Amino acid sequence: MMAVVNVISGKIIHFSFFTLSAASLCIPVTYIIGDTLTEVYGYKQARRATWILIGSSVITAIFFELAVRVPPAPGFSHNDAFTIVLGQVPRIVVGAFVALFAGQFVNDFVMAKMKVFTKGKYLWTRTIGSTVAGQAADSTCFYTIALYSVVPSGLLVRSILSAWFLKVLIEAVMTPVTYMVIRKLKKAERIDYFDTRTNFNPFKFSLKNN
Repeated sequence: MMAVVNVISGKIIHFSFFTLSAASLCIPVTYIIGDTLTEVYGYKQARRATWILIGSSVITAIFFELAVRVPPAPGFSHNDAFTIVLGQVPRIVVGAFVALFAGQFVNDFVMAKMKVFTKGKYLWTRTIGSTVAGQAADSTCFYTIALYSVVPSGLLVRSILSAWFLKVLIEAVMTPVTYMVIRKLKKAERIDYFDTRTNFNPFKFSLKNN
């Protein structure tokens, strides 16, 4: 999914009243997965998944860059188009990684803490509340790093606000689907983890499942 995000994030689209990155098209899938991981398995497993995602994204970006820099074969006439699509603008890559790191960890932290606070009740407050916080960090980091001084300031601010509002709105609309996925997974896995003694340091990482 992050490979897709890295490719399409540089394009700004206009959708109804919203001006935002094309990467926002991936929101419904990524949100259900992220919320499900934290709600069912806890912050520790969500943190592990996030670091694996960041690592795979770095590898993807490196190979995109290598593919662009290797000279094209004689007769390959689409190299310019290939470079435009897959060429990694460094600040966009950095913006995407910083946004992923900040947004995902804020989202997971808020969701895990709210689960303990609400004693596992009112799932909708966690999914929406964590999105409000996490996507405020995500949208602000990405658009500021990737597009500051590239697009007019007014468009930049509108893009940040549009992306943040639309992501929260989609999260709210997708809540019934999230409920269904989480309920089925908890039943199948017989897991409903509460982060009562979790170390929330985002830099603590282990390849182990436990």
